Formats: sequence, C-alpha cells, structure tokens
Amino acid sequence: MLSFLPRFIFPKITDIAPSFLKEQGIRLLLMDFDNTMLPYTTDVPTKELLDWLACMQENGIALCIVSNSHKQRVPQFSERYDVPCQTYAAKPSPKGIRLAMQRFDATCAQTALVGDQIFTDVLGANLAGITAIAVTSIHNHTALLKLRHVFELPFLAMAHKRRVKI
Repeated sequence: MLSFLPRFIFPKITDIAPSFLKEQGIRLLLMDFDNTMLPYTTDVPTKELLDWLACMQENGIALCIVSNSHKQRVPQFSERYDVPCQTYAAKPSPKGIRLAMQRFDATCAQTALVGDQIFTDVLGANLAGITAIAVTSIHNHTALLKLRHVFELPFLAMAHKRRVKI
C-alpha cells in the first residue's frame, strides 16, 4: 500500500519494548541502520543499544538490519554483534525487506520495520505490507538530512496520534 504514514512512532529504537512487539504479533523486527541504530558519524554502538539488542533476542524477537548502505560498516557491525543484515536493500522497494523476511520464514503480519526515514523505511514497510515503525533520527548532521526532515514533518504531523506513550 502506498502510504507515508507509520503505524507507530517512538522517540528512539531503544524505546520499543519486546512486550509491545509481542502484543502486536511481531516476531521479526527489521531495523534500518544509519541514524536509526547508530549515527552516520560512528561505528561504535552505545551500551543502551547493545543492552536493547540483547533484551530483544532474549525475549524471542528475531532481529535483522535492512539497509540501503553499500558500505562495510553494516556487515562489520552485523558480524561483530551477531545481528544478521540485508544490505543493498533498495528501500523503499520491498525487495530487500522480503529477502530478509524469507531468511526468518516470517509472514507480513509477524514483521515490522523500524527506521528514521519516511520516504525509504516507512514507505518500504508499507509497500511490503508489514508494520512500519518510525523513530526520530539520531543526528541530522548535514544540510541534506535536515532538509529531508523538513519534508517528512507533514507526514509525522498527520500520524501524531500514532505516537506510543512510553
């Protein structure tokens, strides 16, 4: 479905609780990498992110990074922290999303994608027929990223009632 509106909005990825995902029937969480998990400017995860990843896995939520990136930082993170990844995903095309879902034998109803971009992550999730979860970008450090955020504001405003209270 062509929609730029997320089903849910959280302040940051680590605010998403495994219990919340389970209540939604989600067993596979696909995650954008850049500015969702880590800022573009570092490859070092925070303790909060590492604890969150461990908590998700301990609670039976399968995780997979789905990134458009062509850089080695995503596969290197994936290997170092034992989180599978699907790179060259070409979001908003559902192709990379569906490939990741196949790896985990997950249905659309069992899968969500969390990301910071409306025009790639949210649209890609909606086109794939899975739950779209938006989070605030970690760090919009360039003029282009700031401009993109301005264009996303109307969609976030329309979806304001979808913000999950923590």
